[in-house]
Amino acid sequence: MREVYRFSFSDQWGAEAQTMSLRKGENASLVMGPVTLSVSVTGSAVDVSALLLGADGKVRDDDDLVFYNHPVQDGVTIAGTSVTADLARVPVAVERVVVAVSADPLQPRAVFTRAPHLSVVQEGSPALSFTAPNFTSGETVVVVAELYRRGNAWKVRAVGQGYATGLAGLATDYGVDVEVDLPTASAPPVPGQARLTPGAARPTVDLEKVQRQAPALLAPARQAGQVLTDRGIASRRAAVYLILDHDWHMEELYESFAVQAFAERVLALSANLDDDGTVPVIFSSKDEPFLEEIRLDNYRGRIRQLHTQIDWGWGNVAAAMRLAVGHYQDSGAADPAFIVTQVGDEPWDKAEIRTLLQNSASLGVFWLFVGFGRGKLAFYKNLNASASATFTNVAFYDAGKNPGALPGERFYTSLVDAFAAWIRSPA
Repeated sequence: MREVYRFSFSDQWGAEAQTMSLRKGENASLVMGPVTLSVSVTGSAVDVSALLLGADGKVRDDDDLVFYNHPVQDGVTIAGTSVTADLARVPVAVERVVVAVSADPLQPRAVFTRAPHLSVVQEGSPALSFTAPNFTSGETVVVVAELYRRGNAWKVRAVGQGYATGLAGLATDYGVDVEVDLPTASAPPVPGQARLTPGAARPTVDLEKVQRQAPALLAPARQAGQVLTDRGIASRRAAVYLILDHDWHMEELYESFAVQAFAERVLALSANLDDDGTVPVIFSSKDEPFLEEIRLDNYRGRIRQLHTQIDWGWGNVAAAMRLAVGHYQDSGAADPAFIVTQVGDEPWDKAEIRTLLQNSASLGVFWLFVGFGRGKLAFYKNLNASASATFTNVAFYDAGKNPGALPGERFYTSLVDAFAAWIRSPA
């Protein structure tokens, strides 16, 4: 469960006092009754809409798009830039209510530059606020928040996901299709024009960039994409990170190019989850962790080139994990982070790792520890072995001494199974 807390990673990863401000990915509990979500954007004219989604993440029919020309549906009402949902009246078939804001297509350069601000007001609950990150890539639509069921109760989650493709990007992400031309800055919306058809899946990422820049990775990228499709998350996006153990006992695996092959497979997976073709790589060694990147256009021999710049030692895994989270937060990414952490032996900083995992649970970060090496890995294997384990955003995968020998489909299935279950979960 992601609570409404802010964490200061420079202050020993301790929780600060509870505030009324939500960060991206955080959630808060609501009471059963009306709740109003109001959106404002400084200096911009915007329209607010809502989508009522079933358990499959799709609208049930055309009427589940609530907007200025269809302002009321099943307990959800649009009034200006506010959405009010009477949670007691929302049908049980509706699992989520997604709140989106779109730039007015009549204004010049109808894109977001300033961050939308959201306020959430409900009698009997604390007032909440959320300011999404600023946008710089021509986003025309932003999903600011979602209301979702959790058992017999409701919660609100801060999202902050932008779309440069406008209504089309928003619609396809939630399994809908718009059958007519969509409104743009040169063609403003016509009331009643947009018609939604449930059931269309968002297309998978175009791998043309892989084919052009790294054709040798096209086959594993396709294998990874097929596994994502089979797990029902081909439409989801994530910032992929890679942490590599640089302990002295890993030397042979680096020199045999086994670590290079492992990194290439992670890069091929990333091409399906994040189209920038880049994976930040952090080496965990005896000194401060070393941050670099591996890209589609430089991946050949990249790990060997980088690791020779670092001394061998007993890796400081917690320091590398902190660096990954700090980089992710500083990037302002709207998508969750999938941090693949390769480990070759037991850590010496176990208590610090546990604290870090607990404090990062509310930040939209998923940790996959991949056992790859010759050491003992009982600590990582047993993180979620206890019935009282609370690390819902943590999983372990034992890849053996040479994950490169595993068939691609088997490798990627093990790599993404737990992540897929986490990203589909409402909390």
